[in-house]
Amino acid sequence: MNVHKTLYKSLWVSALAVTLLSSCDKGFEELNTNPDASPVVQPGYMFTKAQMDVFSNAYFSTGILAAGGAMQHYATYKDVPGIGDKYYFQQGSYPYDYFQNAYPTAIVEISEVIRAVQQDPAQVNLLSVARIWRAYAMHRITDLYGDIPYTDAGKGFTENLYAPRYDTQQSIYLDMLKELDEAAAALDATKPTMGTADLMYNGDVTKWKKFAYSLMLRLGMRMSKVDAATAQTWVKKAIAGGIITTDADVARINYLSSGQNFNWNPYAAALRGADYSTTSFGQNNTEGGKFSKTFIDYLKTTSDPRLSVLSVVWKSNGAGGYVADASASVQKGMPNGLLAKPADFGTLSEPNPNILLKYDTPVIVLSAAEANLLLAEAAVRGWHTGNAATAYASGVTSAMKNWTLFGAAGVISDASISAYLTANPFPTSGTTEAKLEAINNQLWVSLFPDEQEVWSNFRRSGYPKLTPVNVPGNATGGTIPRRLLYPPTEESVNAEQVNAAIQRQGRNELTTRIWWDKQ
Repeated sequence: MNVHKTLYKSLWVSALAVTLLSSCDKGFEELNTNPDASPVVQPGYMFTKAQMDVFSNAYFSTGILAAGGAMQHYATYKDVPGIGDKYYFQQGSYPYDYFQNAYPTAIVEISEVIRAVQQDPAQVNLLSVARIWRAYAMHRITDLYGDIPYTDAGKGFTENLYAPRYDTQQSIYLDMLKELDEAAAALDATKPTMGTADLMYNGDVTKWKKFAYSLMLRLGMRMSKVDAATAQTWVKKAIAGGIITTDADVARINYLSSGQNFNWNPYAAALRGADYSTTSFGQNNTEGGKFSKTFIDYLKTTSDPRLSVLSVVWKSNGAGGYVADASASVQKGMPNGLLAKPADFGTLSEPNPNILLKYDTPVIVLSAAEANLLLAEAAVRGWHTGNAATAYASGVTSAMKNWTLFGAAGVISDASISAYLTANPFPTSGTTEAKLEAINNQLWVSLFPDEQEVWSNFRRSGYPKLTPVNVPGNATGGTIPRRLLYPPTEESVNAEQVNAAIQRQGRNELTTRIWWDKQ
């Protein structure tokens, strides 16, 4: 090949391109503008997307395999998905999926909403709910990883900042609490709202205020071991502000079974798509998953009416097919830590398709059940003047009533709830530890299927008292994981900031405790 001729031809083509572009300059901008995209941020649309993306992010890898397995709600006999079940991490991206997906979606989106409305006093409600939602989204990330990009988060999109500083979790928590406090106080019922763009409360500022203070209660209680004095201050402020105590105010996002898959409940979609296909009938689950024996045994031992709501066993119908049996007596979980498929795998308990696998069920974001149980703990700690036993009963009742939102199969009668509370009362005359254990054991059940929050509350409280597995080759030395891992991409392209976080917090390992996670 004649190199000089080729070079000449390339230069000629380049010159021609410049000439053509110059002559077409007037129409070039219009030609390259997407007619279906807006050149400015539409706060409502962006807020809707940010709400959805918090929950559509890596639920199976993070919620089921990592957190759900570690919390012994789920079990798998397979190695690769065994990060929570047997503390394996041999391949895949399970420990960092949530981190990698959260920032370019929910965090960028909610940051753009804030940027779009923060200079307009008339849009104070839009700004306030965006600040509250950013705190919610960020607390889920920091509770998984510890120190994370917070102050600089989202600035890659607006400022080309691709090496964000990692803030300490302590400073993140204090800022999130400040944001909740200021945003709740700024909500103004006389000003415009997000309206129907708000999937959770349809713009109701009174309910958003209760949500903000309820999240403040959660975050305040999270600090109970690392800084009890500061925790008490924020818990009291949250209670005084007014929290979610009735089911009418439960924070939830509703989904549809029709249309594209982003309309579907992301938890149900993840469960069905990854392991619990409605056509495998529990015989050959892709990731080898079932409900854990620990979870099923606890529900059976306590005669919990939620057992038949949550769990089924697939049984032969005698005609070559299968039927889902929700009877409490037949439920049987799979032990965590198995290294081979058990012979009775097909007869073990798994999620009820009429509840947990339905696309048109809600995701409960924060409930009266959780708030009341945290109120009970606050009372036990002397941070609240209310009656702990009353709050405990209200929390358990709300937790059981919540399943009605999932359809007829989720209805639990008042008589069943009353019988359960009689059989499992609050230990009024017990020790402080007995009271804390009773409350947090209930949170272990009541927060399901929000496994991220279940895992966080376990690390914070130490309850329930789970027995770890210790299979050969596990990554934690036979202890329950305390955090997830920073992505290799961060260690590569943002090494200086990641290394600074590791120097403060500890090695990038599953056993490293984050700031609020103390013995």
